[in-house]
Amino acid sequence: MTETKPNEMTGTPAAEDALLSIRDLHVEFKTYGGSIRAVRGVDLDVAAGECIAVVGESGCGKSVTAKSILQLLPSHNSEVTGGQIIFDNVDLLQYNDREMQKLRGNKISMIFQDPMTSLNPTMTVGRQIAEVLIKHQHLSREEARKKTIEYLAMVGIANPEKRYKEYPDRLSGGMRQRVMIAIAMCCNPRLLLADEPTTALDVTIQAQILDLMRGLQQQFNTAIILITHDLGVVANMARRVLVFYAGKVVEEGMADDIFYRPRHPYTWGLIKSMPRLNSEKKEDLVSIEGTPPDLFAPPKGCAFAARCDHAIQLCLEKDPPMFNIEGRHCAACWLAMENMPDALRPAWMKAEKVNVEDFD
Repeated sequence: MTETKPNEMTGTPAAEDALLSIRDLHVEFKTYGGSIRAVRGVDLDVAAGECIAVVGESGCGKSVTAKSILQLLPSHNSEVTGGQIIFDNVDLLQYNDREMQKLRGNKISMIFQDPMTSLNPTMTVGRQIAEVLIKHQHLSREEARKKTIEYLAMVGIANPEKRYKEYPDRLSGGMRQRVMIAIAMCCNPRLLLADEPTTALDVTIQAQILDLMRGLQQQFNTAIILITHDLGVVANMARRVLVFYAGKVVEEGMADDIFYRPRHPYTWGLIKSMPRLNSEKKEDLVSIEGTPPDLFAPPKGCAFAARCDHAIQLCLEKDPPMFNIEGRHCAACWLAMENMPDALRPAWMKAEKVNVEDFD
């Protein structure tokens, strides 16, 4: 467990091999009360065809990071104050609006949280897909119509010729989300940003949407960044996971590392808060006590220290760097440092494989 610099971590692909490589990203929002440091030094890599998950509670910087990639943050009160976003060997932060318009929906697409507010209620769903094809692939309207119908069928919408002419309010939530996926995938993007794509859907439809995304990923070799607070979704989709807290990545590893060998107390809190379907008795859901830090003035130490049952004095005084655990697994926790006395580490952190019931 040795300290590593972010771009040397074995937990991420080497930057030169990555399709997308974010380095030391900082984003601030200007308010009357001061600047909110929403993203504070995020490092993230995703390789071509890879699906990674970004997890964490609301307000931790997940969506802000994703929207920064496509320059979709509000220009009047937000600013990227540092870092690089390298896509296909080009820094997107150097792109102007015209260059970004050519990229959005073409090489990089995004599925937003709420399809009802993301779809234009005054346009038929078919026209909304066709417009993307006309803009980026320069198809005629008839060619775009035919291809749109193909994509509606591909995402599992029955009677695609009929649905082509319908408005979003005529479709169910699951069907609207399928339309959003069709819009996102119709130009065969190299990278898909999926921001809570199943939040408003029931469990059965969630599973169908995830199966659809997985199939399209395999078919087109599309890289996916899946943003979610639902660890159940992560287990079904992602091979590698990044845990965000207070605008930073606090743990990163393969899915098995995160679920069975967590090394950050916040990650452990997320795992403990998951309901257990195999429990034989009724149990209250476990919550993480306390509240996230004030990002107007972030603490000088670990941002999670005030909520952590295992914090030591060092945690309050100095922000921990990323420590390499093993292979692709890294955690920003002083207790993960190699020479930290074992007596200070909680039992779950020392276990070879975590079983939540063993640590109740």
